[in-house]
Amino acid sequence: TSFTLNSEREKTMTTPSGHTSAILASKVKGTNVYNTAGEKIGHVEDVVLDKQSNRIMFAALGFGGFLGMGERFHPIPWSMLTYSKDKGGYVVPMTTDVLKSAPTSDLSDLTKNDGTYGDLREKSYTYYKVDRDW
Repeated sequence: TSFTLNSEREKTMTTPSGHTSAILASKVKGTNVYNTAGEKIGHVEDVVLDKQSNRIMFAALGFGGFLGMGERFHPIPWSMLTYSKDKGGYVVPMTTDVLKSAPTSDLSDLTKNDGTYGDLREKSYTYYKVDRDW
């Protein structure tokens, strides 16, 4: 569930589906996200990092909007994303309806006040019932 820098200076990023070494954020960005029914529900717009703890705060999941207008971003705990080789994207255990009711924000707000803008991080982890890693 975290991005850490261990004593051997090896970068690691873990997800429920296993352990991936040294993935570039640019490779994660833009990756499609699907629900467990196989429906595309969005894409990873960006990854928000906590520079102090070397952990991933959340993935910013882009959802909705049309031609770049009105899109909202959902801070999704990294531990919820499981990469699927078959899909060529991430799968999250939620329906579109669950996502529609989830905490959202403008992309610029996801880093305000060190990622705590309006308790967005706390609200996100509570909403998805994910243990906090901070």
